[in-house]
Amino acid sequence: MNERRTLRRWQRAAKSLDGLDADGLRSLRGQARGLRNELDAVLRATQSRLQAAFPDTVSPAQPPGSDWVWRPELWRAPVRPIGLAGAENRAKLGHELTLFHDCARSEITLRQLRNTGADTVAPYGLRMDVLGFDGSFLSLVIDLPESALHGLQLNHLLRLEMDLALERPLEIFCRLNIKHGPNHEQLVREMPGGEGAQFVEFDLAYTRMNEKRLEKAWVDIIFESPRLNEIELRDVTFARYPRAEI
Repeated sequence: MNERRTLRRWQRAAKSLDGLDADGLRSLRGQARGLRNELDAVLRATQSRLQAAFPDTVSPAQPPGSDWVWRPELWRAPVRPIGLAGAENRAKLGHELTLFHDCARSEITLRQLRNTGADTVAPYGLRMDVLGFDGSFLSLVIDLPESALHGLQLNHLLRLEMDLALERPLEIFCRLNIKHGPNHEQLVREMPGGEGAQFVEFDLAYTRMNEKRLEKAWVDIIFESPRLNEIELRDVTFARYPRAEI
């Protein structure tokens, strides 16, 4: 009952904003910020406990034969901002994901969602709504952590897996970028069509990367003709596999 009364109080406060003077607005803002700080503390604590109790939602189980596995921040923990409307070029959601596009007018919305499906392991997902689209490209860039570069060799395969839901079919390309010294390697793969679990693999033997000068790696997820589409990435994971020696 206390929770309901508190909720009704803040609903009334939101409706009364037009009748408040500057002092009243400042006072209400201070109260709201104080409440938000407490709520954020509770959310962080509960998320930490859940992650401790269910570690596979944070770090996915390591596939047989792999030597590294990783789930990006947005799919494992709350991020800020939680969403963006009219998202501009280079807008960020959390620390690891960046939106790139060249639209003159953005009609792109990004939002982190809590996954509720029984068959979805990741605790969070990403929804991207694209209405009008007057640009020539749209991509989501995920920065890989330093751990992805530790021990990375030319005999590795890097696998990117996604759990997808699409309002309508579209082509999705994935581009691995590796910076080593002054040089930059790229590998492009097309994600198989359809929804559900999909994956692509990047074979590093097809690059000329210098294993001793690795500096940074990231992946572009490129959406072709995304206009009037709702795209959900319910999970994203990476895994690294040493190629079997012959």
